[in-house]
Amino acid sequence: MKFYQHELAYRHASQRLTRREALKKMGAGLGCVGLASMMPNASAAELVERVSPLAPKAPHFAPKAKRIIQLFMPGGPSQVDTFDYKPEIAKHAGKRPDLVDRKSLRNTKMGLMPSPFGFQRYGQSAKWVSDIFPKTAECVDDLCFIHSMHTDIPEHAGGILMMNLGALQPNRPSLGSWLTYGLGAETENLPGFVAMSPRAQPRGKLANWGNSFLPGAYAGSYVNIQQMRADAVVRDLVNKDLPRAEQRQQADLIARMNRLHLERLERDQHLEASIDAMEMAFRMQFSVPEVFDVNRESQATRDLYGESEFAKGCLIARRLVEQGVRMVQLSHSIDGYDIAWDTGHGDIEGGHAKLAHACDQGIAALLKDLKARGMLDETLVLWGGEFGRAPTSEGAKGRDHDHYGFTVWMAGGGVKPGFSYGATDEFGLSAVKDRVHVHDLHATILHLMGLDHEKLTYRYSGRDYRLTDVHGNVIHDLIA
Repeated sequence: MKFYQHELAYRHASQRLTRREALKKMGAGLGCVGLASMMPNASAAELVERVSPLAPKAPHFAPKAKRIIQLFMPGGPSQVDTFDYKPEIAKHAGKRPDLVDRKSLRNTKMGLMPSPFGFQRYGQSAKWVSDIFPKTAECVDDLCFIHSMHTDIPEHAGGILMMNLGALQPNRPSLGSWLTYGLGAETENLPGFVAMSPRAQPRGKLANWGNSFLPGAYAGSYVNIQQMRADAVVRDLVNKDLPRAEQRQQADLIARMNRLHLERLERDQHLEASIDAMEMAFRMQFSVPEVFDVNRESQATRDLYGESEFAKGCLIARRLVEQGVRMVQLSHSIDGYDIAWDTGHGDIEGGHAKLAHACDQGIAALLKDLKARGMLDETLVLWGGEFGRAPTSEGAKGRDHDHYGFTVWMAGGGVKPGFSYGATDEFGLSAVKDRVHVHDLHATILHLMGLDHEKLTYRYSGRDYRLTDVHGNVIHDLIA
């Protein structure tokens, strides 16, 4: 009765009720109170805590990493203009050697195009890094490069899905969903998997962080970080009608009613997901303002990251994993373009320089900050796009897509620091040494998180599914 009286007072304080209206409304309220008394005495929060699908789960074996931050570069960064130095291109500029004479490259008459950027050696590992990434280059001794990545098709939508789902079609769970399914999370007030981007979602949108046939609790929660205000991240943070205690009572009552209905249905995945989502939404309205408020950081920390949208996303990513979020995906977009690095078609020099400048300081700050806080050893940072770009020219200043060989790098989380694995040919087109497919990368990531990719399965539609399908090998040589 107490809850109903508060609700009546807040919602109808200014209205005069007739006797008939009052009896009608009180009757409904008493009915709800009676229904609640028939249900378990535990609060919905306690029930959710006991049965939460996001509760921490034991890994298959001791993990190297506990959390992941994916710095996703949709559009295809050019490996030969960033981290895969190929001086032979300049020696054969304008020519088309047999190694690069691939029919799948649209402009078959175009020759090799030297990088417009200089490269320098950095760190004790003496790693060559492009001049467009000077701050990331300062962290090169913490990075583990894979120069022999390859994937199935040189098309953005399919390539992005392959990198995030391990499949070319949007009908499989995402990497982050598999991780939260296998490990849960270490937070009660935030989702286990958060996807973020400024301005534009990567091509494929929801599928990149979706749960597909896994239970709804394992879906990623998307946040647009263009407007760095808590009320822009999660709407309706403030309930003007009810104080928090009454909101908790309301949420408890709705959850109990839903669970009573769920018992009668025996099993309903959509209703289970709704119950979990409503409880998480209630908790997030109090946790989101804190974790997304970068002004809570010291001025020195904010100066370290810088003012770009991507840099602030890096800072929020650190704050999220610090609070126990299992995986954060931060996608790079600029000027509202969902595949930002695809500007490489027309202007490698201008486009790549602009994009690198927008994310370089944030990337370096994230790595340094994690390391200073003692978090890098247990946080796996992954950088890369869905494929790379050809060393040949497309028109006068651009490069076409290249899925034959490209570069990604990882840091922390149990990988070898200052290490390079695999290689492309002398012109940087095709992976020729220790080739790594996306399935191998996913198998390795799961292994670092303490999960056997062949045992992390979910039965759906009569068969057992897994992130790596029927493929994938753990690349043990990358692991420290």
